[in-house]
Amino acid sequence: MKYLSPLSLSDTQLNITELKQQLTLFSQYQINAFHQHKTVSDLVLERSHYFDQLLSRLWQFFKFDDIANTSLIAVGGYGRGELHPLSDIDILILTENNTNDAFCQKVGELVTLLWDLKLEVGHSVRSITECIEIGQNDLTVATNLQEARYISGNKELSHQLKLKIHSDSFWPSESFYQAKIDEQKKRHSRYHDTTYNLEPDIKSSPGGLRDIHTLSWVARRHFGATSLLEMSQAGFLTDAEYRELLECQEFLWRIRFALHIELKRYDNRLTFGHQASVAEHLGFIGEGNRGVERMMKEFYRTLRRVAELNSMLLKIFDQAILHQGEQDDAIIIDDDFQRRGRLIEARKPALFQARPDTILDMFLLMANDSTIDGVAPPTMRQLRTARRRLNRFLCEIPEAKEKFLQLTQHPNALNNAFSSMHKLGVLSAYLPQWSHIVGQMQFDLFHAYTVDEHSIRLLKHINKFSDTTNRDKHPICCEIFPKIMKKELLIIAAIFHDIAKGRGGDHSELGAVDAYDFCISHGLSKPEANLVSWLVKSHLLMSVTAQRRDIYDPDVITEFAKQVRDEERLDYLVCLTVADICATNPDLWNSWKRSLIADLYNATQRALRRGLENPPDLRDRIRHNQQMASAQLRSEGFTQWEVDALWRRFKADYFLRHTHKQIAWHASHLLRHQDKEKSLILISKNASRGGTEIFVYSKDQPHLFATVAAELDRRSITIYDAQVMSSKDGYALDTFMVLDQNDDPIDEERQQRLIDQLYDVKLNDQATHIKTRRPPRQLQHFNVKTRMEFLPTKTGKRTLMEFVALDTPGLLATVGATFAQLGINLHAAKITTIGERAEDLFILTSDVGGRLDDEKQAELELALVKNVARLSS
Repeated sequence: MKYLSPLSLSDTQLNITELKQQLTLFSQYQINAFHQHKTVSDLVLERSHYFDQLLSRLWQFFKFDDIANTSLIAVGGYGRGELHPLSDIDILILTENNTNDAFCQKVGELVTLLWDLKLEVGHSVRSITECIEIGQNDLTVATNLQEARYISGNKELSHQLKLKIHSDSFWPSESFYQAKIDEQKKRHSRYHDTTYNLEPDIKSSPGGLRDIHTLSWVARRHFGATSLLEMSQAGFLTDAEYRELLECQEFLWRIRFALHIELKRYDNRLTFGHQASVAEHLGFIGEGNRGVERMMKEFYRTLRRVAELNSMLLKIFDQAILHQGEQDDAIIIDDDFQRRGRLIEARKPALFQARPDTILDMFLLMANDSTIDGVAPPTMRQLRTARRRLNRFLCEIPEAKEKFLQLTQHPNALNNAFSSMHKLGVLSAYLPQWSHIVGQMQFDLFHAYTVDEHSIRLLKHINKFSDTTNRDKHPICCEIFPKIMKKELLIIAAIFHDIAKGRGGDHSELGAVDAYDFCISHGLSKPEANLVSWLVKSHLLMSVTAQRRDIYDPDVITEFAKQVRDEERLDYLVCLTVADICATNPDLWNSWKRSLIADLYNATQRALRRGLENPPDLRDRIRHNQQMASAQLRSEGFTQWEVDALWRRFKADYFLRHTHKQIAWHASHLLRHQDKEKSLILISKNASRGGTEIFVYSKDQPHLFATVAAELDRRSITIYDAQVMSSKDGYALDTFMVLDQNDDPIDEERQQRLIDQLYDVKLNDQATHIKTRRPPRQLQHFNVKTRMEFLPTKTGKRTLMEFVALDTPGLLATVGATFAQLGINLHAAKITTIGERAEDLFILTSDVGGRLDDEKQAELELALVKNVARLSS
């Protein structure tokens, strides 16, 4: 059944049921036309025209034409004639002296009908004077009015409004331009100033549709250009740039149209949950995630092209609007370059095509002078042309190799040069491997950016280590980095650390080979190339060891130190590791991770200085912890006899796995604890090792760990580390290191309430009822197979179990309850969340002590898979 033109509908057909049916038929027609590859620009214009007809017919039906001096105006995106399936329909009812009750009732009936039709309608009723007054004080209103388009009613009134809007007194073009620039900067900052977020916003991300709109708004306000075509005819766009912007807009519209087909409510975020279906609508297909990868790569390339054109054209507008076309005087830098204001400019029109290596000279000059913060528009145009006409990668040109190496050695290159080279497509033109990772997706919740953007951010974080103001956040790196003699080796390792992602295979191994070949081809020595290659191959080693191994076990430190081999490698690796974590996600680095990395670094440094053939004497460490804790306790008034009597109840492992400050803190409260059989729960007032410590003393019970874990999970508190042990007389001495939902230590005001909540939990010998929170939205789109690996230990007395599963609420409590159910003793837990994945380490023994035999391991694996599956069922 074909939809009818709204203008052909009779009065009797203008009811909700009939209109809903017509809207459904029209929407289905558009979806079919989209899948049949009708041009999306025609579809959005057609949709706008359809609603023009519908509103005109309803305007007539409600007899607004009988009211003098009233007109119906489309504003905003609808005013531009751009309507996607879920776009807002913004209308202005323009009227003069018609605000009586009867008129207001008519307006209410019209808008109510539109809402009943489930249309997203934004409306306002104003006079011309009100429009101008509000618009002068509200940039958004002014922008929407600038795109006002007559639909029905009094045409002369609409014309009068346009004259007022386009007069210089409404918004002077200089003020409008500056306000739009500020607005764009704020919008970009919400997306971390990058086009490469993994769940981007099609409209608002840097390089998105809003950047094209900004160009149009500024051009319309100052030059009177109502379209991109008029901008090109006025000479502000070349024909090629005009065609490129149209091509980019068409692709972004296609993605937005496909997304709106999938959604029930208005949104422009291309989330993980919708990327696959949008890719399918657009014909991007392939095994696994290949279709999504292909679509997203083209999407990110499109955003980059728009962002590049936006930056270049706004600089042209800046000169025309704010400087009335007058240029700053040129200051000659050398034979090839000069500067105008804060922009660098090539002195010859075809410099980059004649000598491509001079592209790198430009970035070296930018590194030399921090006051140069951009490239002049004519030079950007020249660079774009030269980049596309290159018949080989720049790294194949000997002169370019030398200059690239100079950039890696330049003290200021990390500040701006490399990020500018990435934004302007020069890194892709230099390195073939880099061109492969531009827009490379990472399908997880751990990473916030594409591979290339993550690598650029890693370089920026390395640069922060030379700034002493970052010492509190990065004490070790800020101490080490300035002393590293060959910083270029660290920079090259950073560029290559993820460069092999998306190829299949181990990206660390493949990237290490690429890095070695790069170093040799660029004239570095074999020892230098080996160090860079090792850093790329081992760039995950330190974070994995710190977060997923028991770093308080001397054997773990010794094994890690053997792989690092010397302090030079350790210094390079810690800087690369910390920068890598910080660049992965802006919310990932916290005090807990800082503490873990620092503990591993310091323990490894001591092991290397002591010599790996001289392992530490564990008895000495126990004696040291006892002596230090004992001195503190005596200063609080306790006698040595009281302290010794308490400690005789504890096993040696307790003194080995806690610091002397923890031991003294526990003992001080336990010695004051009157009822020895009553539970005691302590929460540290000050952050300990980057988190909050919760100490639980209680009669040991099989489900104690699971009960505490379940209660903390209900309170949105995350356990990062746990030491689970018992005294000789059967009391639990459990320590939990926790952070709140913002990855901060628990606020002191909340601590007493949390203690009361933990006391209220019924600690008994029955199975724990695990109440789970609703899982986050993003988890619904990921499937992580539950699996475990049992690792050998040096002594063979315990079992290490690596556990991987979807990080759903209640997971840790479920794991603890499973241990209790099978009579398995938990001694320590290392909890690591990597996006949607939980990657945890548990130290276990059987119910009679000793390692788990093969039969018990198999039983545990079966039970864990079954119990974890229930969480998401």
